[in-house]
Amino acid sequence: MSRKFEIPDTALGIGKRVFLRRPLPEDQREFTDNIIRSRNFHQPWIVNSASPTFFASYLLRFEHNSKGHLVCDNATGVMLGVININDIMKGALQCGFLGFYAFIQHAGQGYMSEGLQLVLERGFNQLNLHRLEANIQPRNMASRNFVKRHGFKQEGFSRRYLKIAGKWKDHERWALLKDEWQALQQQNQKVSHALDYV
Repeated sequence: MSRKFEIPDTALGIGKRVFLRRPLPEDQREFTDNIIRSRNFHQPWIVNSASPTFFASYLLRFEHNSKGHLVCDNATGVMLGVININDIMKGALQCGFLGFYAFIQHAGQGYMSEGLQLVLERGFNQLNLHRLEANIQPRNMASRNFVKRHGFKQEGFSRRYLKIAGKWKDHERWALLKDEWQALQQQNQKVSHALDYV
């Protein structure tokens, strides 16, 4: 009989189906396997390397001003995707930049939506950020719809904003403010409470 998976005490957030945890050095093999399997699914929006050097630099980023989150399955612990808060700026700005992707075998099942809710709660409540921003290529409709469903608003357009696969790519600027997120949370609670009496 196989042993039941237990969500680690170090989880950064726990939802109904998923939990968040930090990426660790021992995750390299599973992470790399998922990157290889999802390569065609992620292109042309992001290009990740499957090399140990890439994974080491990925982990190193989270020792400074970024927070890494693996979205994992509550029942098995399997990695479902990644949602990071990058380049966090404190002081007068109090903001960070989201980077996210699902692994292909788990895409389209709602796991990342639940994971994003947990990351937003962590960003706004635990890290006390005022603003979270997502920069998305204009033709990436899946990512645009993903953040829009969670209350992000398009604020602008940045020409040749980010270099991907050696080319500078235009990006749309989407953002969510803490007070907007709080209002959405209150609205969702009211709807959920009302449905309890239907």
